[in-house]
Amino acid sequence: MEPDMSNAPLAGLKILSLAEQFPGPYATMLLSDMGAEVIMIERPGVGDPARQFPPLFRALNRGKRSVALDLKSAEGLARFRGLAKDSDVIVEGFRPGKLAALGAGFVDMRRVNPQLVYVSISGYGQDGPYRDRAGHDLSYEGVGGLLAEQADAGQPGAVPAIPLADVGAALFAAIAILSAVVSSQRTGQGRYVDVSMSDAVVSMLTAFLVPAANGTPLGEFIAEPGYGVFTCKDGKLMTLSIAHEDWFWQPFCDVIDRADLAPLTGRDRVARKDALREEIAAVMVGKTRAEWGNLLDKAGVPWGPVNSLVETLDDPHVRARQLLRTIAHEGGKTETFLVQPLKFDDFECATPGLPPELGADTDSVLAAGSV
Repeated sequence: MEPDMSNAPLAGLKILSLAEQFPGPYATMLLSDMGAEVIMIERPGVGDPARQFPPLFRALNRGKRSVALDLKSAEGLARFRGLAKDSDVIVEGFRPGKLAALGAGFVDMRRVNPQLVYVSISGYGQDGPYRDRAGHDLSYEGVGGLLAEQADAGQPGAVPAIPLADVGAALFAAIAILSAVVSSQRTGQGRYVDVSMSDAVVSMLTAFLVPAANGTPLGEFIAEPGYGVFTCKDGKLMTLSIAHEDWFWQPFCDVIDRADLAPLTGRDRVARKDALREEIAAVMVGKTRAEWGNLLDKAGVPWGPVNSLVETLDDPHVRARQLLRTIAHEGGKTETFLVQPLKFDDFECATPGLPPELGADTDSVLAAGSV
């Protein structure tokens, strides 16, 4: 049974998405969970390149509709413009200038629908010397400063496991859509928003780049010896996240029976960080993770388990927060998805439906719009 979305915060909002791969699909999926109707405009016979990786595609595109249109053809472009007349938002993720060359850029679409919000997601933005450079998440992380430790060391390190440029751009795109829609509804005029993945990385590093820009770098901001990952007696990993707070350090010292270390201030601890980290590691390996967890919870010291992906799905807190939704297929098969983490007092975010097959909604959507 499909969830009732009539009371959803974004009920009635119609989004045409030409964005592929990760950022655009993730952004529009979040909005779909809140009731927006998201129609993916995909290339006939090919679709979103992420369809080559079904688990990725399905994770980011459930609850949407798919229309196959060739915007390079006069007929396809005409039908797209027809859909835009009755839509609120267009999201696209092509290289700068590509859609404008086809007659589907912001200026063209504004003539079709003056209230239309048009959001472009690209690697480096619509201007600047890197505008036309090809790239993927890792390149944007490098330019944006996320790999600064490797730059400072002069040595390559591990590739980050999470595509933060993709995720960051998706979240900024969602903010852009919502803020521009509010403006459009207030003024009757649409807006264009340029979302850059490299800009997103730079913005996420605000707390580090602003001090650097003013000649006052943070230095050893997270050099606390009690801020890290440690191995327990049972081989499981846990985090301690004592970050410059003496009020956490002191009870921690009581828990590990090292009252002699309790008087150390943050500066003292950072000055002795390597030796202290070794001492903490030697202590933590003496009890199981569950044993430490009970003791640290009672003492009010911040800690947490280091979960695998499977453990995260089974974590009692993740379960209690109801972030997982299971949808039944025809024939009894089920598929589990994640819903976004916003909690409304009068609406429960849901997965509106399964991911669509390529072009599955072309006929119904075009018929409904008479285009």
